[in-house]
Amino acid sequence: MKKIIAVLGLSLAALTGCGEEENVLVVGTNASFPPFEYIGGANGDEIMGFDIDIVKKIAEDSGKTLKVEDMSFDSLIVALNAGRIDMVAAGMTITPERQANVDFSDPYYEATQVVVTQNGDTSIQSIDDLKGKKISVQLGTTGDIMAKEFSDQVVAFNTGFEAMMELKNGRVDLMLFDKAPAANLLKKNPELELQELPFNPEYYGLAVAKGNVELQKQVNTTLAAMKANGDFDALLTKHIK
Repeated sequence: MKKIIAVLGLSLAALTGCGEEENVLVVGTNASFPPFEYIGGANGDEIMGFDIDIVKKIAEDSGKTLKVEDMSFDSLIVALNAGRIDMVAAGMTITPERQANVDFSDPYYEATQVVVTQNGDTSIQSIDDLKGKKISVQLGTTGDIMAKEFSDQVVAFNTGFEAMMELKNGRVDLMLFDKAPAANLLKKNPELELQELPFNPEYYGLAVAKGNVELQKQVNTTLAAMKANGDFDALLTKHIK
């Protein structure tokens, strides 16, 4: 009898745990990509940003409590496929390689890569000028992938800030990074400058596990509603424009 009661107790505990998890939307991010996701707030310990405000609304529309997990960018898809998180919101570009492993929402933001150099550096006038240069990037990003097409001297870091410091300290020729986060970093680093080259546009998407049609549909529904009612533009103005 004791064994039966013990098993029943474990079963009930397991069911309770599942119920609690079903009421929580766990979102993975890399909170070193301002203005999309970053650490801030009154106490300096809150994950904030454009993407975070979007997933707050997705959680609200889903009737769930939002939980945001901060982790390295290159571990986000691994965590998603392992079931440790439900979704990725991290300024993640939709690429065929990533689409082989996850399902994306509709694109919600158009981005592009930019070159960051020391002020007055005139050596980069075209994309061809990137060839053979020593380039700093954030690990696992499209900038990381793209840089390797131009040079075998690519140094990757866990955060864009670290990649920028490598440039600032003169250990690389340039940094390749997404435009909005690069512009954000340069606000406090006037000795660096941003150069726009004719790179192809990229499109950010929110990633869910392969086959999670229900969550993907909810994400797309919320995004569409936010764009229709003006909430999306308000967030763009708040965080980016």
